[in-house]
Amino acid sequence: MLGLKLPTDPRWANIAEKNIKEILIDHAYCEQKAASTAISLIVSFPEYEELVIAMTDLVQEEMSHFKMVHDKIVERGYTMGRDRRDYYVVELMKFFPKGGSRINQMVHRLLYAALIEARSCERFKLLSEKLQEKELRTFYKKLMISEANHYTMFLNFARKYGDTEEVNKKWQDLLTYEAKIMKSFSEGEGIHS
Repeated sequence: MLGLKLPTDPRWANIAEKNIKEILIDHAYCEQKAASTAISLIVSFPEYEELVIAMTDLVQEEMSHFKMVHDKIVERGYTMGRDRRDYYVVELMKFFPKGGSRINQMVHRLLYAALIEARSCERFKLLSEKLQEKELRTFYKKLMISEANHYTMFLNFARKYGDTEEVNKKWQDLLTYEAKIMKSFSEGEGIHS
């Protein structure tokens, strides 16, 4: 369904479980960044009313997810600490050239967002299936469903505002590039690493 070219090794869930504090903290920051991305799309492309409405709803949803994750962090006696760079996203953002038409810039941003959501969805699915702690399995299953909806929403907007055939080609090329990024990472303790 997600179209990812390189699935996550299921053993990543074992690494994540041993480092659940780091996973939860990284996840909280991912939710903040997802809300920021939606706000940025509203600010950058206010003339696209349907996009603005969807992104407004998404901001609220992502911040509610942040609160849910933050609550888990607090319940466990952890503190968030300072944000860290997400090297997955840094590398991903190098794929499309800077500049170009506004519509191309928007399509590229929508495709990046779709892919980040797709990878998050895949990782949440693994957590929902493999974690020993039942409460966290249930928690990640609910979030997995949301991420799948976000992924398809971003991809559908890219296809709506760009040339569908061109967008589909860019999407496949981006998926191939993302697989190379994932292959270059050792299995880490982050949602995307």
